[in-house]
Amino acid sequence: MGDFPEIRWEFLGTAVEDFILWLDSTFEIVFDFIFLISSRTINGIEAFLNIIPWWVLLVAVFLLGWRLKSLSSGILYAAFLFLIGTFGLWEVLLLTIAIVLTSVVISLLLGIPLGIWMAVSNRMSLVMRPILDAMQTMPSFVYLIPAIFFFGLGNVSAVFATLIYALPPVVRLTELAIRNVDKEVVESAESFGSSKWQMLKKVQLPQALPTIMAGVNQTTMMALAMVVIASMVGAKGLGEQVLIAINRIDIALGFEAGISIVFLAIIIDRITGGAANRFQKHRRAE
Repeated sequence: MGDFPEIRWEFLGTAVEDFILWLDSTFEIVFDFIFLISSRTINGIEAFLNIIPWWVLLVAVFLLGWRLKSLSSGILYAAFLFLIGTFGLWEVLLLTIAIVLTSVVISLLLGIPLGIWMAVSNRMSLVMRPILDAMQTMPSFVYLIPAIFFFGLGNVSAVFATLIYALPPVVRLTELAIRNVDKEVVESAESFGSSKWQMLKKVQLPQALPTIMAGVNQTTMMALAMVVIASMVGAKGLGEQVLIAINRIDIALGFEAGISIVFLAIIIDRITGGAANRFQKHRRAE
């Protein structure tokens, strides 16, 4: 009675492994298509960013910060980018931005429609909620295993793992935003004979937009949080520099890459947060 009874659940691990192998063999064309689209998107964004002169990007960030926050914020964000460049990490920064943007765009393309579906269907919401709970609570390192299995090492695996980690916030906040639209506004639209599509397009989505923008902000930040972890599956960028610094015990490189990620996180968080606040003020003014 002193030892806890040990039960082997080997059949569970075997069942999961067989399921993954079945997915890989059955949907090989789908995974190849995802790999092709993701890799071309990352390469395309990176190539576009490299074409733009560095000072143009600094000016763009300054203008965004000034427009969405304040003049001092715009100057600060541009200074952060300039500092990253002085560390010799400019090209690495652009690749990180390309990976994060690709992950966020895919997350939004999947997450916002899924959140809308959950908002209009209680059954879909009931099914998806435990799945989203698992996606948010599962250790992020676990996502790297299927990513490597399906896509091998590289940036596409990083996008896949980041997608799983960053998708839940925008789904949950989209559902919450649409469900919390004022009932009186919805009833008024119904009384004028609005269809479900018209209701969604002209009433619910405009009213829910500020909260959805908050979800975009959270998804973007969670995608950026995966930068270092994704480097373990061969993803390039600032996360790779942190991993190299750990392997070499290079304190200087680790500090430069780490503080660059912090600077990038601050810029993205403040700009997306400022956009969400502007939407909120615009809705209140109406």
